[in-house]
Amino acid sequence: MSRTLHSLNSRSGRDTWRNWAGNVAVRPVREARPASVAELVDAVRGAAEQGLRVKTVGTGHSFTSIAATDGLLIRPDLLTGIRRIDRRAMTVTVESGTPLKRLNVALAREGLSLTNMGDIMEQTVAGATSTGTHGTGRDSASIAAQIRELELVTADGRVMTCSEKENPDVFAAARIGLGALGVVSAITFAVEPVFLLTAREEPMTFDKVTSEFDALHAENEHFEFYWFPHTGNCTTKRNNRSAGPAAPPGRISGWIEDEFLSNGLFQVVNSVGRAAPAAVPAIARISSRALSARTYTDIPYKVFTSPRRVRFVEMEYALPREAAIGALRELKAMVDRSPLRVSFPVEVRTAPADDITLSTASGRETAYIAVHMYKGTPYHAYFTSAERIMTAHGGRPHWGKVHTRDAAYFAGVYPRFGEFTALRDRLDPDRLFGNDYLRRVLGD
Repeated sequence: MSRTLHSLNSRSGRDTWRNWAGNVAVRPVREARPASVAELVDAVRGAAEQGLRVKTVGTGHSFTSIAATDGLLIRPDLLTGIRRIDRRAMTVTVESGTPLKRLNVALAREGLSLTNMGDIMEQTVAGATSTGTHGTGRDSASIAAQIRELELVTADGRVMTCSEKENPDVFAAARIGLGALGVVSAITFAVEPVFLLTAREEPMTFDKVTSEFDALHAENEHFEFYWFPHTGNCTTKRNNRSAGPAAPPGRISGWIEDEFLSNGLFQVVNSVGRAAPAAVPAIARISSRALSARTYTDIPYKVFTSPRRVRFVEMEYALPREAAIGALRELKAMVDRSPLRVSFPVEVRTAPADDITLSTASGRETAYIAVHMYKGTPYHAYFTSAERIMTAHGGRPHWGKVHTRDAAYFAGVYPRFGEFTALRDRLDPDRLFGNDYLRRVLGD
């Protein structure tokens, strides 16, 4: 019997675990909190001996049941911290349960930075990379694309090191492995000397931003925009490297924009909209004009990320970049003619093509369209209509966000889908790391 399953870091019982959005709840037979790779190996082996499925969950920021299990739920909150920084290779190796927030702060103290980030940093490094978390970038891709090596505990209890030189077939897939190939225990990221970004945020009409999208993408290292449904209004953000000096948002003005307007007032607005849907269009017209233009300069993670305290449910699709604006216009037309009342803005970002087997940007220049609904608000009708538009353009849903696609669909939109499933068959033939979500998206 595994010693870890009886250690102080393991607990039996049927306590309910819920994700951040509250739309997924599970009651695992057992939880384990390994504090070392050796304890992680013991937990995996012990679960296999007992016939328990194994899943690892970070901070629960996925909106799908990708981490759900009724077997052993591994919580990696003791597997944290930086193992080493290699300044010659310009890499950092970090334990898999380390939150991105903690990694970013530690790197900044060392005068280092990741090249690109998503817009939140609450996730663990393994959770963020395994689901394909990304930001926006003309030339720089997802967080997973910055991985140079990873350490994986496989179903048979081996600790496998994967890189372009060592187990390259596993490396090609496991950077975005969906938790299907093993448990990630450590990740080595490429880093660079810390730099400054100047962020330019300003309102822009829907017609202007969509007609000039290609130019805005080409002219900026990082471009994104938000469209407010029921209006013709957008807000845009352009991030570009800067020689400085640093000029972060003022303490009071930053609080007004990032906390009061984007979180506090936005929470109230959404609560009102949930209680009185008919008021949403009028509220949207007002709130879409609330954020003013501003420019500031700071280190990368303080520009890329922002607090997200208003809880929501999200669907996001990755489209060929040339198809995105047409799809967005279809989405706007659908919302305009429907009885839907949507209080959350629609987010549009981009990414260059990458070479990760099941990356949403694998093999093609990509644009992302993300739709959201406030927590507790019915979202199925909106998401179903949006998904119909996105799939008509060959869209690939984000692995950690709501969607209804299955393995047959993915085999058609991912040229290397069979490569991933064959690798899964080799590494986890008995589906120790399987669950209902993986059965749907990858097949039996």
